[in-house]
Amino acid sequence: MKIYVTGIFVDDQDKAEKFYRDILGFEIKNNVPVGEFRWLTVVSPDQPDGPELLLEPSNHPAVGPYKQALVADGIPAHSFQVEDLDAERQRLGDLGVRFTVEPMEAGPVRMAVFDDTCGNLIQLIQML
Repeated sequence: MKIYVTGIFVDDQDKAEKFYRDILGFEIKNNVPVGEFRWLTVVSPDQPDGPELLLEPSNHPAVGPYKQALVADGIPAHSFQVEDLDAERQRLGDLGVRFTVEPMEAGPVRMAVFDDTCGNLIQLIQML
């Protein structure tokens, strides 16, 4: 068994598509109309056949309070691995990404947390 698709709830699929593609550098894997929304997935360019991240609409009534509680408590919705955390922090910061936790050591990893502009906090990790 392996992970095929995992999802993250986003406030606006168009905005999320631009952020995850243009800022984070993911590639669009699927972009299929489904009623008023889309089956919109992205993948890492390093793993085009790897796990897909579904940019899922936040329209279910339970999602808003759930996301707000996570953000209020500083809990990331997802974690992405990078090779060089400091370089990625610099690159994203130069693109205007707002970090809520600056790079720091946390056990076997270095980590940082940023706001994805779509209602989520995202953690970046670098394995030590």
